[in-house]
Amino acid sequence: MTLRPGPLNLITDVPGLLVGNAEDLRAITGATVILPGSRAVAAADVRGGAPGTRETDALSPENLVDAVDAIVLSGGSVYGLDAAGGVAAALGAMGRGYAMANSNLVAPVVPAAILFDLTNGGVKDWGDEPPYRALGKVALAAVAREFALGNAGAGLGARAGAYKGGLGSVSAMDDDGLIVGALVAANPLGSPIVPGSRVFWAQPFAFGDELGPRRAFPSGPIDPEWPPDTKTGDSTSGPLPPRANTTIGVVATNAALTPAEAKRVAIMAQDGYARACRPIHTMMDGDVVFTLATGTFELQGPRPLAVSRLGMIAADCAARALARGVYEARPVGTMRAVRDIFGS
Repeated sequence: MTLRPGPLNLITDVPGLLVGNAEDLRAITGATVILPGSRAVAAADVRGGAPGTRETDALSPENLVDAVDAIVLSGGSVYGLDAAGGVAAALGAMGRGYAMANSNLVAPVVPAAILFDLTNGGVKDWGDEPPYRALGKVALAAVAREFALGNAGAGLGARAGAYKGGLGSVSAMDDDGLIVGALVAANPLGSPIVPGSRVFWAQPFAFGDELGPRRAFPSGPIDPEWPPDTKTGDSTSGPLPPRANTTIGVVATNAALTPAEAKRVAIMAQDGYARACRPIHTMMDGDVVFTLATGTFELQGPRPLAVSRLGMIAADCAARALARGVYEARPVGTMRAVRDIFGS
């Protein structure tokens, strides 16, 4: 069945989802909030060797929590987890959250993941008041169907191999009404570009010109190139120094899923990272995929096959979103952008 991008080619093509970004330009960091219209089934899959997360254990299918109120992606490493605290506080004040018996209080469930951008040249002299709690609240207040990509939100301070990383988003839909979207903050150790070329690893999965003009893959065997990105296409730099990284993202769908099915979709979506970046899930990465299922569409046909097809589409969307975040990025400090090096 033919797939095509949604009207916006953003994760917000899934009805009911909104996204907000907030940035601290001086610190070169930011946060992104994904807000469903009502509590949504969610799951998480963690693959990287250096993850930083909040509430992911609560999402395990055997546990009490079966829906979330928002998901937060943030820069800032351990400091960035505060962004989810700011979002939870703001949602609680609105009365949004898990309703507790015999109480007027609610407990907002706000899972989060962070990426490492502490050494990107931004000024991090925040003392004992990092900006992330405030950034989370600002991002929540900014939620909308349309939002910026590239140097936005959690993608502002990101780096992807030798290139400027960023925030990317895409969507896919079919004629039956299934909609899948992805939003990824790309900050991997590995390269989104095929070694010795100007081609995105994810190019075969792209729709239209969302990753720029199509270029031919190199012929013959591909040099694995380790360390990755010792070349940036126009000059030779030394091997990149070891550093902390991480690619974090959300795949969303309008399908009705159980928590266990949402978990399977998150597991399958991690393959999208592997299709778009090499290497991935290293000891220096903390790669995470969340699934959000809003539940307004009933899958058709044998259930295991339908969920598996959904996971396949989610993986392709994750690959496209990772690469699109890099493609849409612009230079910041010493971080050079793919489009400046290779041309648009």
